[in-house]
Amino acid sequence: MFFKQFLRDDLGCASYLIGDTDADECMVVDPQWDVSEYINTAREKGMIIKYVVETHNHADHVSGHGKLALTGAEVAIHEAAGVDYPHKALKDGDAINIGAVRIQVLHTPGHRPEHIALSVADTSRAEEPWLVLTGDALFVGDVGRPDLAIEAVDGATQLYKSLRDKILSLPDGVEVYPAHVAGSLCGKAMSAKGSSTIGYERLYNPPLSEASSESFVKRVTSELPPQPPQFGRIVEKNRGPFLTDEPPVRPLQAEEVEQLRKQGGMVLDVRSPEAFGGGHLPGAINVDLHGGQFSTRAAWVIPADIEVALVTETAEDFSTALADLIAVGQDKVAGYLVGGMRAWDTSGRLLEVLPQMSIEDLHRRLEKSDKSIQVIDVRERSEWEESHVEGAIHLPFHQLREHLNDVPSNKPLAAICGGGTRSSIAASILKAEGFEPVNVMGGMSAWNHAGYEARKSASEAG
Repeated sequence: MFFKQFLRDDLGCASYLIGDTDADECMVVDPQWDVSEYINTAREKGMIIKYVVETHNHADHVSGHGKLALTGAEVAIHEAAGVDYPHKALKDGDAINIGAVRIQVLHTPGHRPEHIALSVADTSRAEEPWLVLTGDALFVGDVGRPDLAIEAVDGATQLYKSLRDKILSLPDGVEVYPAHVAGSLCGKAMSAKGSSTIGYERLYNPPLSEASSESFVKRVTSELPPQPPQFGRIVEKNRGPFLTDEPPVRPLQAEEVEQLRKQGGMVLDVRSPEAFGGGHLPGAINVDLHGGQFSTRAAWVIPADIEVALVTETAEDFSTALADLIAVGQDKVAGYLVGGMRAWDTSGRLLEVLPQMSIEDLHRRLEKSDKSIQVIDVRERSEWEESHVEGAIHLPFHQLREHLNDVPSNKPLAAICGGGTRSSIAASILKAEGFEPVNVMGGMSAWNHAGYEARKSASEAG
């Protein structure tokens, strides 16, 4: 048996290639949009990709199953998935054979009704399963969220039964390989580690310690993270006819970008917060390409069906940003500003700046009880509750546009996050909406490291 895991850090996604090199065949499970790694790996090992299996209709990324179907692979998914493409309909107990490798379908609803796990045995060694691909039912250190397709309590109840009756019925030594790791929004507290065992998770996975369905449901449905941005739209893309083509993009001159803005388009500047702060296009939104979770964060701030022009440091950054945006369903990228900010600046067009403030400067102003500046904390609630600046207003960056009426307009604003990346997103949104923000460099990480006082009372979260 040949087995390889592929991890995509920014989305926290894991996909797999399973094959038999003697039989010259393999299958791909839960593919990403960019399928080149699977094709290259299969080719290097002398295998053809016979099947593509989806554990469920994914809500956080666009699948590349359509591209793999072009190579001759048959796509398989559970019969309840409701997909509109040619496929092999799977049901509980079905087996797929790749040479001596037997992959058995375990229908495990809860995260989604069509969800399956795959138990994998190398029958050249033993009939018993060696590993299980758990999809989004069981993660390392966590379980799947139940609120992306059905009502959360119903989903959690189904998930409890799926875990107890199907996945946890496997022997302790069976290896666990999930569809997501830390960085994904498909769970609450999953580990960054890409694998575990049934026995280890049975002992040390917190939700699995719950002794009853009622207590499990209560734990799993409490304090859920924000849902993946535009998850319904992404599910429909994955459920619909095969997607195989990259969207057409082209280099844009400064005047073309300006025209796109006037027609209601959006400029997404993917440079660092420091570079963005030093000079950017009026109205541009800053999401740092290299600041972590770029795809998800960008998907949160780009409205659906809005044409986007990118501003990047390099041509390579454009290629990376484009691929990352397509992976989360953002297919309205018109192109990129040729020559970057230098070209915009030399054309004589207006530049805006976003001031950067150190935590030392912010502390000095707040220490003097300076009421002329308002701190806006744009992290998630769990981060806010753990530690925040006294007097700060809590507004997660991805909810900011819906809560602009809660933002004071009569004083400067200091946007703060964990390290300065999400706060730059928020500050750019505020700037585009006519506020006067600054971005706090280093964020709460630097604030706490400096030993400045912070409130930790969950009851004060606003």
